Amino acid sequence: MASRKKGNVDPHATREAQKYENPIQSREFILKHLKDRGAPATHETLCQELGQTEPEGIEALRRRLIAMCRDGQLICNRRNAFLPIDEAQLVTGKVTGHKDGFGFLIPDDGSSDLFLTARQMRQVFHGDRVAARVDRIDDRGRREGKIVEVLEHNTHQTVGRFFRESGISFVVPENARINHEILVPEEHAGEASHGQYVVVDIIRQPTVRTQPTGRVVEILGEHMAPGMEIDVAIRSYDIPHSWPDEVGEQTAAIAEEVREADKQNRVDIRDLPLVTIDGEDARDFDDAIYCEPRSRGGYRLLVAIADVSHYVRPGTPLDEEALKRGNSVYFPDHVVPMLPEKLSNGLCSLNPGVDRLCMVADMTISANGRISGYTFYQAVMHSHARLTYNKVSDILERPDSEPGYRLSQQYSAVLPQLYNLYELYKLLRWARTERGAIDFETTETRIIFDANRKIEEIVPVHRNDAHKIVEECMLCANVATARFLKKHNTPALYRVHEGPSEERLAALRLFLGELGLQLRGGDSPTSADYQELLSQVSDRPDADVIQTVMLRSLSQAVYSPKESGHFGLGFASYAHFTSPIRRYPDLIVHRAIKSRIHKTEVQNDVVTPPAPDQELAEYPYDYARLEELGEHTSITERRADDATRDVMAWLKCEFLKDHVGEEYGGVIAAVVPFGFFVELADIYIEGLVHVSTLSGDYFHHDAAKHRLIGERTAISFRLGDEVRVRVARVGLEDRKIDLELVSQPRRRKADREALEVSRHDRGDKPRGRKDRGGNKGGRDKARSGNRKAGAGSTGSGKRGSAKAELVAEAAREAARKPGKKGGKGSATDRKPKRKSRK
Repeated sequence: MASRKKGNVDPHATREAQKYENPIQSREFILKHLKDRGAPATHETLCQELGQTEPEGIEALRRRLIAMCRDGQLICNRRNAFLPIDEAQLVTGKVTGHKDGFGFLIPDDGSSDLFLTARQMRQVFHGDRVAARVDRIDDRGRREGKIVEVLEHNTHQTVGRFFRESGISFVVPENARINHEILVPEEHAGEASHGQYVVVDIIRQPTVRTQPTGRVVEILGEHMAPGMEIDVAIRSYDIPHSWPDEVGEQTAAIAEEVREADKQNRVDIRDLPLVTIDGEDARDFDDAIYCEPRSRGGYRLLVAIADVSHYVRPGTPLDEEALKRGNSVYFPDHVVPMLPEKLSNGLCSLNPGVDRLCMVADMTISANGRISGYTFYQAVMHSHARLTYNKVSDILERPDSEPGYRLSQQYSAVLPQLYNLYELYKLLRWARTERGAIDFETTETRIIFDANRKIEEIVPVHRNDAHKIVEECMLCANVATARFLKKHNTPALYRVHEGPSEERLAALRLFLGELGLQLRGGDSPTSADYQELLSQVSDRPDADVIQTVMLRSLSQAVYSPKESGHFGLGFASYAHFTSPIRRYPDLIVHRAIKSRIHKTEVQNDVVTPPAPDQELAEYPYDYARLEELGEHTSITERRADDATRDVMAWLKCEFLKDHVGEEYGGVIAAVVPFGFFVELADIYIEGLVHVSTLSGDYFHHDAAKHRLIGERTAISFRLGDEVRVRVARVGLEDRKIDLELVSQPRRRKADREALEVSRHDRGDKPRGRKDRGGNKGGRDKARSGNRKAGAGSTGSGKRGSAKAELVAEAAREAARKPGKKGGKGSATDRKPKRKSRK
């Protein structure tokens, strides 16, 4: 064993001395020391070898060793000796749980996942960090892991239902990825009653031999209480929902109205007839618009956005809480705001008839619909009208109707401005078509509640031209912002939407090829190629099906300091400028713009105030910090989407549970190995027709063509098929809706021929009666393995997440096997393969 000589110098000693009052050896030095000595060392031994003899140094080294274990740099063995993690040939990473009990370790180094059995998952929660060794590799090259040490527990509180059975109290977590039942000792149960939703603190983490233990800290209420779904979702997804005292104090110190002093040092645009156009039930108005024609052709467009950055300064309690939240979360009839109501609905809401501080993108639009110039400045404005989408639609699209005439009289003062906006919109829509932006037509829904907050009906939301006017104006402001940031080399967060991945593109082309269609663009299609194909198929009866598959091929937009353009919108540069009330990335962008506005140097694309503020000229973010913020805000955005979808799934299940046994027409919205999801007509709710409820046949799942084909009967079910189904079961706990097929299935010659080709390619023989009849085991396992795939499915990993994930997995599988004409992935006859962590 070689020990280090005390004379060796830590190359990072200067850095450590700058960071700490009583510095010790750096992490790098400790790692090298342990590698050089060739054997594990205890804390005591390291103190001796590194010369740490004072109490402060001994304690600092102890804490550093613990932190290095937590971060996956070291491992502590059973003898309390430390060694480098790579020397122990261990894999560190984060645990992802699966609703069926097993899980996966996602390695920090980006290597392939390690499968964790249900037994291994007993000692961890979803989200914990662990070190594991590769226990074995199966015949397909997939690694199976065994947990050696839990580096960091990340679940300290959860929400679930409280049960008391045979004198034992426990909580079943709402998060489907957590398969533990949390024991609650009687002294920690408080006033909780059987069946109630509660919040529990984890007071003892799980081990291989023991279940986790918890303490009830909050009782949310009864299972079916109105609004319970939102309370549960907020806590299940760890959405911050209460304001810290420091935030309350800072907010209270802000004046109720805009102070006269704050209106100084700004461009005064109060005389311009800016208007807000929002939904009927909107409470915060963060954007106002104004348009006028230019004498030389084209238009001048002003987009004024509430100046949130004036009130929320970097590093303040308000800023830290806004960053923690990342964005506002919009549930049906309930909002969890990013900022306190005093700002979001007050000072930072462009309410009519009052002065407000704003940031302005003042743009010129050429006669061909392109942004030909822009200027940014801080201003004081006065909204001249609070309009709604429906009112503006009546005025512009139906001027001769009774509502249109009446509203035109009521808003005569801003009527010329509205017609200017309408003409500009037509020009921008023409430019959008020329640019080739993708124009998917999707149906959004809105829930109408009764007096008891139960669903009365689910109605589609139809977009009119007023929606599109505002949308095009916001797009102009966002594009101008991105160009401004790029021109000044100011690091900020861009809204990035990349094109389809190689796998998804291959799966899409397979599907289109079956229909005799082609997507242009080779390996790198553009948004214009997508839109060209959408236009070609718009009159086909299966246009909705084709659009659905094309939409699923696209990736999700994210926030990043790396400017990569927006594929879907067809923009080379794109950033979010228009909603700093409810999106933290927009607030960062406003700060970036202000850092240029308050520079004293002469610039032709900003209006520098008479007295520039040096504090605002200092921009507090570098590229590395923005990468962290981009990742964080992308996560909080997905968290909000997942929580909202989970609430919608709950509400839809609650609505449909009173309709069990009723029949509905519907359309197949997704095809997966174990059945297909049907969207019920008129109520926009999806449920699952499980393959085990179909006729006694072996069904081949063709992922590329989005269909199931019966081997014996050749009946088939395709994406987009119209069917009639009966509601068989509704489960609120797992957000699952089971449907049974009522209509007669279809037989297609093309599907039968495809099945024959598939058999020939695989060298299969037709299955005999015994093969078809002996499939109960596989069927039951498939049903068990997917029991929580149901209504309102999302990719969240929470309840109701299976559908989107399985559709994506099927597409990936199809892309991996482009030469096959059919799939054999039915869940009915064969033992299910080990599931993906997705």
